[in-house]
Amino acid sequence: MSANPLKAAADLYHAYQTGLMLTVSLKRGSKDAGLWTKALFRRQHKAKFLSSFEKLGLTNLPDAQAAAAYHYLSNKIGGVDVEYMAESDTKAWVRFPPPRWIYPDASICGIPTEVSRGMLEGWYAENGPSLKNPRLGFVCTAQTPDAQHGLAGYFLEFNHELAPDERLTFRPGELPPRFDPKYAPKLPLEQWPQERLDKAYRNYAMEYVRTGLPLLTELFGPSDGGHLGRHTGFLIGAQLYQKLAAGFELVNYTDGALGLAILLKKLGEAEGASTAISGDANNALVEWDSWRLGRGMDQPHPAVFEGWHGLIEGLAAAHDRFLILELLASPAVGDDHIQWRIRKRS
Repeated sequence: MSANPLKAAADLYHAYQTGLMLTVSLKRGSKDAGLWTKALFRRQHKAKFLSSFEKLGLTNLPDAQAAAAYHYLSNKIGGVDVEYMAESDTKAWVRFPPPRWIYPDASICGIPTEVSRGMLEGWYAENGPSLKNPRLGFVCTAQTPDAQHGLAGYFLEFNHELAPDERLTFRPGELPPRFDPKYAPKLPLEQWPQERLDKAYRNYAMEYVRTGLPLLTELFGPSDGGHLGRHTGFLIGAQLYQKLAAGFELVNYTDGALGLAILLKKLGEAEGASTAISGDANNALVEWDSWRLGRGMDQPHPAVFEGWHGLIEGLAAAHDRFLILELLASPAVGDDHIQWRIRKRS
């Protein structure tokens, strides 16, 4: 199986996002975890929902079907297992069966219900207002953290205008119809060649972190927010180091400063940065011409970059704990690029 650097980077950020959900739940409690998740998905919704309709070929569908089709297609592009079942012009189901992409493996056991509800409140309940249809709501019938058959529910166009607290309702126990792929919407393939799909897969995972890190500092303050990001980043970087190296076909590469420089070079390239390295096993320099994750952020607090940098620190610790990683230039202090020096301890 050939290496796929974009997928390797996507898997790293996927794990980082799940890790942030778990860390916030553990350190701040389920209420704050739900608050942060709601804000994250609300911001993602505003940035992505309507702007993607034409790209996905959804502009001519009835609103309930269009909303469900958006979730089906956009999640499929991100590598998420999802189902779509339209019952009528005014009622269309989506279901995310286990294993859930966003809660891989045993991590599902640490996700509180408030996180799942926050996701629904931040995005699914906002589809009606975004489509300028005050009668469109979402009815949730199952949630994975509640030990049900996945996340499921349907977009429904009611016979009356909905108050804000009516746009999301819960009817646990209703079962969705069986899924038949031949009735599901299809991507306009001529507009989605494989190269675009690969980049979209990477971007899907990175966008969660791009949105979630600034919100940590906004909701919980720079000190706590930066710590949550950095603590999680370190753990994920260290934990996924071997998997990332394998994804970059670096399984048998050299250790020491140059080995870490090569890994960071490949990570930067997979994220879309131009990179350069120099040096040897004892002393090396790495430079990225930009911090791709930070593109589009509106003057983020330095704690946002510092939180993300925990990911790099974790990778370095797993690579060789006897190395010193020095940050020579970074967006946290106003630079437009990132530069590291990596050297052995004296």
